[in-house]
Amino acid sequence: MSARIEHLETSGTFSLDGGTWEVSNNVWLVGDDGETVVIDPAHDAEAVLAAIGGRTVVGVICTHGHDDHINAAAEVADKTGGPILIHPDDEPLWRSVHPDRAPDAWLAHGESVTVAGTTLRVLGTPGHTWGAVSLYAPDLGAVFSGDTLFRGGPGATGRSYSSFPTIIESIRDTLLTLPADTVVRTGHGPTTTVGAEAPHLDSWIQRGS
Repeated sequence: MSARIEHLETSGTFSLDGGTWEVSNNVWLVGDDGETVVIDPAHDAEAVLAAIGGRTVVGVICTHGHDDHINAAAEVADKTGGPILIHPDDEPLWRSVHPDRAPDAWLAHGESVTVAGTTLRVLGTPGHTWGAVSLYAPDLGAVFSGDTLFRGGPGATGRSYSSFPTIIESIRDTLLTLPADTVVRTGHGPTTTVGAEAPHLDSWIQRGS
């Protein structure tokens, strides 16, 4: 059976730099009936575990270390045996949420994770955080962008561990080089495509300068 993409939306809070906001997050599962990876398990571990069912979890992958993307990761990993994967540059953010539970392995640009015969290629896309990554699945025509790219523009960069010039570079040099029909599966809100967002790059730069 070929790999498929499954979507779960969970709600909770995001806290950083002394502020707290209500948020809804996209949790993505990629796999088949036998195995899956979980991308950004947020807020509700029980809902994520229910979506996994009895499948083998190949990886619990965090696109970045903000608390709303990782707060259910440890419980999901510990109850399924799936390894937690995150970029090492986001270790400080990870440890602020899970001081007693280290990730199991570090992600690096150019590496890949294989699940159900499908390859997820790790793309380093820093800017929203220092260690933000995206996951490109060419066989599925999709990229999981975390909070790097949304419908309508880049992710926020006005907080700690972020940089607007860096996120623009990541989008321009990495994400917008993917095929135009690649579906962008975002960390919050609706999906988009690379082709739909590419024409607006200059306006984002002007808006953020």
